[in-house]
Amino acid sequence: MRRAERLRQRREFAAVYRHGRAYRSDLFVLRALRTDEPLARFGFTASKALGGAVVRNRVKRRLREAARALPVAPGWDVVLNGRRKAAEVEFSRVLDTMRELMARAKMLEASE
Repeated sequence: MRRAERLRQRREFAAVYRHGRAYRSDLFVLRALRTDEPLARFGFTASKALGGAVVRNRVKRRLREAARALPVAPGWDVVLNGRRKAAEVEFSRVLDTMRELMARAKMLEASE
C-alpha cells in the first residue's frame, strides 16, 4: 500500500476507534469511518495476545493483502484488528470474510 493509503498517526487510529463503526467476525474486527478524503486509508493492528512478533506480522500481512485485493470506494478510514484465527485459516477465507464485512459496511465500489 502506498503511504497516502495508510493510517500512520495515533490520532488517525483514535478517530476511527472513537467515531467509526465496528463490524466483527471470527477472523478480525473491521472499524470504518466515512471521511471526505479522495482515498480510502487503512491501518492494521494485532495485539500481543495473538502471539509473538512472527504471528502478529503474519496476520497484518494477510489483512493488508486482502484489503489491497478489494475495490474499496474512496472516502473511508479503516482499521483492521486481527484475531488469532486469521493466521491459521486459508487466505481465501480471509478475503471472503473481508469482502463480506466491507459489503455490510457499504464500502465496496459499485462494480463489486
